[in-house]
Amino acid sequence: MTGTAPAPSVPPRQRAATLLSEVLSPGVLVTGVLLVVGWGSTHSPAGAGWGLFAALFCSVVPYAAVLVGVRLGYWSDHHIRDRRQRTVPFLIAIGSVAAGIAALVVLGAPSAVLALVVAILAGLVSTSAVSLWWKVSVHTTVASATTCVLVLAFGPVLAAALPVVALVAWSRVALNHHTVAQVVVGALQGALVCGPVFVLLS
Repeated sequence: MTGTAPAPSVPPRQRAATLLSEVLSPGVLVTGVLLVVGWGSTHSPAGAGWGLFAALFCSVVPYAAVLVGVRLGYWSDHHIRDRRQRTVPFLIAIGSVAAGIAALVVLGAPSAVLALVVAILAGLVSTSAVSLWWKVSVHTTVASATTCVLVLAFGPVLAAALPVVALVAWSRVALNHHTVAQVVVGALQGALVCGPVFVLLS
């Protein structure tokens, strides 16, 4: 009688990196920052509702499309580690966010929510352009953009969220999904692209 070989144990470092990559994934952070900025725009649940509505276009639809693509075998995994597979998911996300902007304009969304969604679109376009030739980290781009927007919207006290960017960067490198250069460039891109757009429009 032969027994089943035990599954190899996952080192604690890798478990921690995987957990951080999931808990602080782009979809989670985008949804979170939209809810916070939405609430702050009206200081009421109605504002959070606007943020949730925007998250439908900026997070839920793009992520659902990725999951369907993974299930159908089009893409490697929900983080799309293969750079060559990123083009179609990016185009879907850009189209969804653009549709969200149109809906927010027509429905009269708070200016801060609209500004944030336009900033998200700018970040998507710039990241998709870089990804045509280099695997910049979407995780650190979004983490950095999120932190930058929170500081701009609510003041320097929110700079306390900066360690989140470092944790996300560490997790991506620890999992061998990105190089140090790719996470650093992603972080710079998130702040330098999304931050100015948010300031100009909010």
